[in-house]
Amino acid sequence: MAVLAARVTVPPAAAGERLDRFVARLPGVGSRAEAERLLVAGLVTVDGDLRPKSYRLERGQAVEVSAGVAEQRSEAPVPEPGVAYADEHLVVVDKPAGVVVHPGAGRPGGTLVDALARLGAVGGEDPERPGIVHRLDRDTSGLMVVARSEEAHRRLRRLVRRRKVERGYLALVRGRPRSRTGRIEAPIGRDRTDPTRQSLETDTPRDAVTHFEVVELLERHALLAVRLETGRMHQIRVHLAAIGLPVVGDRVYGVSEPDLGRQFLHAARLAFEHPFTGEQLALESPLPRDLAETLERARR
Repeated sequence: MAVLAARVTVPPAAAGERLDRFVARLPGVGSRAEAERLLVAGLVTVDGDLRPKSYRLERGQAVEVSAGVAEQRSEAPVPEPGVAYADEHLVVVDKPAGVVVHPGAGRPGGTLVDALARLGAVGGEDPERPGIVHRLDRDTSGLMVVARSEEAHRRLRRLVRRRKVERGYLALVRGRPRSRTGRIEAPIGRDRTDPTRQSLETDTPRDAVTHFEVVELLERHALLAVRLETGRMHQIRVHLAAIGLPVVGDRVYGVSEPDLGRQFLHAARLAFEHPFTGEQLALESPLPRDLAETLERARR
């Protein structure tokens, strides 16, 4: 969308408002995500100066937006997710690896949300994350459920809070588990020394429980079926690394894999009771080609 050049004086009612929220309401912008794209691109000034998105405006300041945003953005197109199930209330998508679910720090656009909008994703308090009920890491592929109405979002979130949504993953790890099955219960949170990582060494611990079962035992690896009881950020990757079973290809918590450009983690199963009909939905996603090829190499 091209945004027309605009120069607006901050009215008294907008004094103290965040810059990104103010810009989002300008004609031709229309969303916080678009406003953040403008700010990241350096196309918004306040009294002639660049300001961060959280800058609090003052009455009488001049906010100026440059024209031609669509031509100045250079985002790659978002791969279309596969659709595993859809009805009027919700859609279950199969997310490709390498796609961020929603806008965030350093990634204002080019996310799965952009593709989900075309599938009618709706719901939730955050306009930048419409319909999102739970998330997957950028380099984790697989199944996600997305709401198509406010009521569907409320009901699906209730199922997640009550731990009534079964989320099953396949993970290839380096090492051999000590048992065929296991339960990892260890609170995790933001790492004390590195804010980009999650860790057991944290000042903000949150309960986290992960279950695993060996699917296939290989010479130096194991293919695990992993089930989340809770859904903390990076939970599977942190928990498996903590018990000496790092995920293959995970450059942050695991072990590198030269022929695989991401972690071997795939959301292979999603099961829950439909929040409107009561029907039990159980959906599965096969391993993507890159993970299937990595598994074959590990078997040799």
